[in-house]
Order: sequence, then C-alpha cells, then structure tokens
Amino acid sequence: MLDINLLRNDPEKVRENIRKKFQEEKLPMVDEVIAMDRAYRDAQQQADGLRNKRKTLSKQIGGLLAQGKKKEAEAVKAEVAAAAEALSELEVKEEELKAEIRKRMLVIPNIIDDSVPIGKDDSENVEIERFGEPAVPEWEIPYHVDIMEKLHGIELDPARETSGNGFYYLTGDIARLHSAILSYARDFMIDRGFTYVIPPFMIHGNVVSGVMSFAEMENMMYKIEGEDLYLIGTSEHSMIGKFINTILNEDELPKTLTSYSPCFRKEVGAHGIEERGVYRIHQFEKQEMIVICKPEDSPMWFDKLWQNTVDFFRTLDIPVRTLECCSGDLADLKVKSLDVEAWSPRQKKYFEVGSCSNLGDAQARRLQIRVKDSKGNKYLAHTLNNTCVAPPRMLIAFLENNLREDGSVAIPEPLRMYMGGKSEIRA
Repeated sequence: MLDINLLRNDPEKVRENIRKKFQEEKLPMVDEVIAMDRAYRDAQQQADGLRNKRKTLSKQIGGLLAQGKKKEAEAVKAEVAAAAEALSELEVKEEELKAEIRKRMLVIPNIIDDSVPIGKDDSENVEIERFGEPAVPEWEIPYHVDIMEKLHGIELDPARETSGNGFYYLTGDIARLHSAILSYARDFMIDRGFTYVIPPFMIHGNVVSGVMSFAEMENMMYKIEGEDLYLIGTSEHSMIGKFINTILNEDELPKTLTSYSPCFRKEVGAHGIEERGVYRIHQFEKQEMIVICKPEDSPMWFDKLWQNTVDFFRTLDIPVRTLECCSGDLADLKVKSLDVEAWSPRQKKYFEVGSCSNLGDAQARRLQIRVKDSKGNKYLAHTLNNTCVAPPRMLIAFLENNLREDGSVAIPEPLRMYMGGKSEIRA
C-alpha cells in the first residue's frame, strides 16, 4: 500500500507506475482517492472545529449556572447538543471515507524499482545469469511421476480418492529424499546466519490482507469455514504477520529468519492443477527466507537472498538460472522480484523453483511494522522473502538431473547424512 502523501503530492508518478504494470483500469482510482482524501480532510477539519466549539461551550454552561443564568445556560446546552449531533454525522462520514480510501489504496500497485524491465507478462521476463552447465543425456529421461513410480515413491490414485486432484502420497526412499532436502535446506540456511522458525500454519484475515493483494488471496487462500482463519500459502504470510503492530529498535535489524511450513493453495487461474504430476499442486512443503531490514539495506538483502537459493541448488549440482520479473509479472505489493529456475534435461528447458521478492514498505505499512532509531524517530521497515527450496517441485529437478540410465538415482554428498548414508536410490 502506498503512502497517501505520494498521491497528494505526485499523482502522476502513481499513474505512470500503473501504466508500466499494464493496469490501466486502475487509473481512475487515483483521482477517486485524491477526491476522497480531500473530502476526508475537510470532514476532519470540520469535526475538529466542532470539538473545540463543544469544549468551549461546555465550559460556558458551568459559568452561566454559577451566575444563576439558567435560561442562557439552557440555550448554550442546545448549541452543545446541536454540535454533538453534527459531530456524530461527520465522524460517520470520516469512517466511511477512510474505509473507501483504504479499499482503493489496497488495490493501487506499489511503485516498482527503476531497474525492473517493462513487460506485460512472464513471457517478457529477462534472463540475468546461468549457473552450471545444463546437460542432456543420450538416453531418454522419463516423466517425473514415472521415475517416482518405478522407485515405488509416489501414489496418486489413492490421494485422488481421499482428497482429489492436486494431492499425493510420497512413500519409501522418495518420501525420505523429500524430507532430506528440507532438512538440508534448514541447516544450509542456519549455517548462513538465519534463525530457524516453525510458524503457525493458519492466520487471521487482517494478516492475510496485510501480506498480499486481494486478487492473490482469492486465487490462493483456503478459508476455515466459520472462523477468521486461513491456511497459509507460504510461511512468509505468518512470518511477516509475526511483527504486526510492532516497533523494532533499529539496532535489532536486520531480522533474518528461515522458516519451514506446509503450504496450501487453491491454484486458481490459467495454469490449473495437474491431473498427473507434482509441479502444480494444492499442498506442498517449503523452506523460506524472510528479512526485515532498514530501507537502505533492502537492495543488498535482495541480492543475498536469491544468491542463497542459487548456491543451495549448486551444492546439489543442479544447473539454474535467474530471471528478472518484468513489470506486468509483479504482484501489486512487490517492488522487485527475481525467479530462480532449475534445468530440466527431460524438457530441455528451465522451470521455476523459487522466487525472491523485495516488497519495500508495502507490507510494513499495512501491518504497521515500524522501526525506531537512536533518536526516537520512527519509520516503516522493508520486508523481503525468498524460497530456499520447495519440494516436491524441487524433486522434479533433482530426479531428472541425478537419474542414471539404469533408473537409479544418485544421492549427492550433502544429502547422504540425511538419507542414512545412502549414495543412491534403487527400485
């Protein structure tokens, strides 16, 4: 959510940012907010005048009564009552305008960074760098579900019976591999100085609206019927929510946290749920990175976060590349975002396995996460998040890049301690 002062002082900057994101339908909201804000401030000014008038008149009543001027006192009382009635109407108007302004401000997109490439959708994202040499073996690599089934590692049909499409049972060594990757990711991030956290997996609605846009919420979140609770789509939601309505001392920053959680997503939209596969599903697990820092430090932390993901995949010898997300592919709260994609030797192309985002002060403004400096001045923090690893999607990249011609899967050295010393998986 933007600072209202930006719309008051530089509305054209807001309009130009909306155009860069190809959301022209939101342009009228700028003028609507400006008009409502003007009306809101006028109502505030009138209300303040009535409060002062009521206070002054109330003092007069006591003096008139003390002088025995009962008739005059009654007349002043009538004035006070009229002022109170008018004030009550203005306070209702203030609340209505405040709500309407916030409703629109939650939809107007955050100002993107100057470095973000301009483009309509993810087809115009820009490749930045490749890490590792992508290879394609001479023999054919099966579909990832076929690999898992041959290793007795996945059961989709029973999951359809219990839960529907978009769910799965992982079994045996594949289930163990899934857990091993998460355990390794946890320790990898702890070794990089991050504090490990297991957060709540359900959050209140005000936290949801504080960490994401309404459109994202509608397409992603599962609501618990009859309660003000939502299942998290990623641990970022509850991790940022942890700091709602807090004032952090500047010397406490940065907060560098790595969190594990299951993730639950409707996955409503163009992509849809796969009938047979684990790339786009309703339930998965993830190791996340969260940073809360001073505004001037967020660009530096953005680069550190995505580099952590690249380094993690490279320790497992999986080739990856980074893509800068263009303006039209950025969610409304994001200032800048970069995707990490892993190499698929079967498809002979890269696919997304993680996303790093700098949200500026957007989440902090919605959730009132503030910082106090040594002089007592307060300002909004910046928040960032990034995926370290999210199996089972990461399993696709892992299995394809470590599959041998005989159908066995090699286990790289960093994972063996989490796999009971195993160096390979065989049927």
